[in-house]
Amino acid sequence: MSAPDPANKDQSDYWNGDAGRRWTALQDSQDKLFTPITAALFDAAALQPGENVIDVGCGAGETTLGAAARTGAALGVDVSAPLLGRARERAAAVGSPARFALADATVHDFSGEGAGALISRFGVMFFADPARSFANLRRGLRAGGRLAFICWREPKLNPWLMLPYQAAIKHVPAPPRPGPDDPGPFSFADEARVRHVLEGAGFAEITLTPVDFTLDIGVGEGLDNAVMKALEIGPASRALDGQPEASCKAAEAEIRAALTEQVRDGAVPLGAAVWIVRASA
Repeated sequence: MSAPDPANKDQSDYWNGDAGRRWTALQDSQDKLFTPITAALFDAAALQPGENVIDVGCGAGETTLGAAARTGAALGVDVSAPLLGRARERAAAVGSPARFALADATVHDFSGEGAGALISRFGVMFFADPARSFANLRRGLRAGGRLAFICWREPKLNPWLMLPYQAAIKHVPAPPRPGPDDPGPFSFADEARVRHVLEGAGFAEITLTPVDFTLDIGVGEGLDNAVMKALEIGPASRALDGQPEASCKAAEAEIRAALTEQVRDGAVPLGAAVWIVRASA
């Protein structure tokens, strides 16, 4: 991997550390959780056989593999070596034509890709300078190429993430609240900001469609799995990182109590709210 843009170094360090390893371990569960969201992304992208695809923040490769299966050619880009290691294992196991690059999309050279589509499932909200990053990504699209990505809407519309977090911070300090332009899972929650970023990067015909989902955060395995996932990844996990063991145990009990109230027929269904964003180069 070439050096990431200095402004993105914190994100690179985070996704190559314990967080990246935890996400890698939970890859299969997360892909199952996001099944309806992934389907919505591919509906929006309308990929065509024979066109190349760039998948930004591809993680363990679920969407890259899906894109390659639909078109015959896809490049997945991510800063996380652990996640890309899993992606490459999965591609080799099924003989996929998907390619993967350990790279920062802000500075990676996409000029030779000539892609028909640029896609992302929750991989574009972590750039320090997103307009610069998207301008660089646009260089990988052919004339008339299109962009389709999914990002989270505002936190209060996403109890699947925020309910465990709110339970956790009853027992540990809440992390500093990010500024409106700071990288993070909700940095693209504001429609006006997304439009401003994409227009600044040279995209046109920008549309944002709000879509709501109900996700079983236990992923078919019930309350214990829902609690475990909240402790391993997501905002609650970040809040608990580095906290005293006693505080973490109390937070775990609080999360369990909060999620117990949501259990329905063995599932733990909670709301999730996204933007489906489309644009053209």
